[in-house]
Amino acid sequence: MTQPDTRAQAEHSRRAFLRRVGATATGLVLAPALFPEAFGASGAAQAPMRIGIIGSGNIGGAVGLQWAKAGHEILFASRHPEELTELVERAGPKARAGLPAEAAEFGEVVLVAVPYAATPQVGSDYSRLMQGKIVIDCGNPYPRRDGPMATEALAKGAGVASAEFFPGVRLVRAFNAIGYRSVDSEAHRDGEKVGIPIAGDDQDALRTVAALVVDAGFDPVVVGSLERAREFDQGSAVYVTDMTAAQLREALGLG
Repeated sequence: MTQPDTRAQAEHSRRAFLRRVGATATGLVLAPALFPEAFGASGAAQAPMRIGIIGSGNIGGAVGLQWAKAGHEILFASRHPEELTELVERAGPKARAGLPAEAAEFGEVVLVAVPYAATPQVGSDYSRLMQGKIVIDCGNPYPRRDGPMATEALAKGAGVASAEFFPGVRLVRAFNAIGYRSVDSEAHRDGEKVGIPIAGDDQDALRTVAALVVDAGFDPVVVGSLERAREFDQGSAVYVTDMTAAQLREALGLG
């Protein structure tokens, strides 16, 4: 574990980086180019974070592996953590497995990557452990799989619906519009990187998640508030298309 004084220095470094990046979508998309001093040789933000992942299946596992490569501490969680041995071994010495409650407590940032029908229960069980924390929601409502609650979520927009399940957290929608195979194959690719649309109501949370998108090997595209997250819900024109950031911005009318 990082010692308290080192972690305080790391947090100071991250906050300084976030202030330099600023709140604009353009700044977030171009962060590695505009602020190279804030990134390492791989393009990753320097300060490591503790990240809990609730739901360590396809997408949770794929994104978590990229964050582990970037130097973050990862707690992969499931109801059966003994089944995550291979994933933890692939992630390296800064990763371990645990139960969902442990991930909720451990993470400065928590990624929720569960089938959407399980989202209300995750919120009910663990929101109290994540008060004030950044929670990244990457679940997608599929009516055929998840039933009527998914139809209701899509009607509201998944960002708005998910926020109702997680009171008191700083919710950001991200990593829902990319398939896990693309996370594996396209991370840190040469040339223009795949864009990851993100949306949230908390500007500091958006900055942090944008930096984590960069750490995962992609370009963040800030779409706007949680209300606008519907623009990259499943079924939208940009869902699982692997567009570049520039293509995403054009398709979403972001200028």
